[in-house]
Amino acid sequence: MSLAARCDAVLCDAIKEGLVPGVVAMAAGPQDLLYRGVAGLRYAGAGLPMQEDTVFRIASLTKAVTSIAALQLVERGVLTLEAPLAGLLPGLGRLQVLEGFGTDGAPRLRPPARPVTLRHLLTHTAGLGYDMWNAEILRHQEATGHPSTRTARKDALMAPLLFDPGERWNYSIATDWAGLVVEAASGMDLEDYIQQHILGPLGMRDSGFLLPPERQARLAALHRREEGGGWAVQPTNPTAAPPEFHRGGGAMYATAPDYLTFLRMLLAGGTWGEARILAPQSMALVAHNQIGALPVTPMRSAIPALTCDVDLFPGTPLRWSLAFLVNEADVPGRRRAGSFGWAGLTNCYGWVDPTRQLAAIVMMQFHPFADPAALRVLEGFERALYERSGE
Repeated sequence: MSLAARCDAVLCDAIKEGLVPGVVAMAAGPQDLLYRGVAGLRYAGAGLPMQEDTVFRIASLTKAVTSIAALQLVERGVLTLEAPLAGLLPGLGRLQVLEGFGTDGAPRLRPPARPVTLRHLLTHTAGLGYDMWNAEILRHQEATGHPSTRTARKDALMAPLLFDPGERWNYSIATDWAGLVVEAASGMDLEDYIQQHILGPLGMRDSGFLLPPERQARLAALHRREEGGGWAVQPTNPTAAPPEFHRGGGAMYATAPDYLTFLRMLLAGGTWGEARILAPQSMALVAHNQIGALPVTPMRSAIPALTCDVDLFPGTPLRWSLAFLVNEADVPGRRRAGSFGWAGLTNCYGWVDPTRQLAAIVMMQFHPFADPAALRVLEGFERALYERSGE
């Protein structure tokens, strides 16, 4: 069976079995597009078909773009990875460590043992977290009325630290802070910066934090599985307040072809055509472990409607670079040791495998994240790709 036939079968079977509402999947090598496939619906309620140019909310796939923007400024000497950031963003200097709650339910806070640096932010070792994966943050929100970062309110970023910076890895809102660092250091709006320095040079014309009318017409609906089967479209709130800042950790829109271009640039060592996006020394920081012996641990759901527990490769040693999850051993039948990639809350997944010289993307649009059906589609597509070399 050909590569295209194997991959097509994975996507079509996923739709027939009702695993996902719709999916776009693509893969490429250094020179050639290896596969492009589309199946299902982009808007189940209206029966609109998924298309290759469908626009997705890519959620935390945004993080890598923001991280690379920050690393560009490090290359230019505007930022450093190790310097405290409180002078640039005073709010970071005011963050306190949450040590628990008093008998009256009030949070107990203390100053951190050391200041937050850009390295801490980009490696998710700053001490920050996410409410959807941490019950303590949810309890703090309930006790204080503190908003979630999903509101895109700037004061939401002033959530407490869960531990002293540098002590351990914990997936977090740190890249939202990194986006503000990019703005403060460059003097540019984050959307303007990434358009000028990343998306524009890569020709990613359908990507960004903003959604003009032409792209709005191609936007996939965000779905949720109904009891008994079928898909419900999650309603949007037309009266919601506009975002107070661009969430560098999770609010970009993109198409699968656009994001595949971004991944192919990384596969090529930071270049795309005549454009150099990252220098070789920065690529090393993006592609390799930057947290030493600290493990990337499973993420336990605190909001089941948004996310399942997250352990993408059980039993595989995992680390974090300055932009991506890195698997330090082969995933049998799938990506090789040294691959790097990540995912988004809406069930979008992308990775780069330098050993097999492969970049790939799978985009879906539904909650909860890491849903077993979504992971089944991801695994099936990945195995179909790696069968191309008889492995």
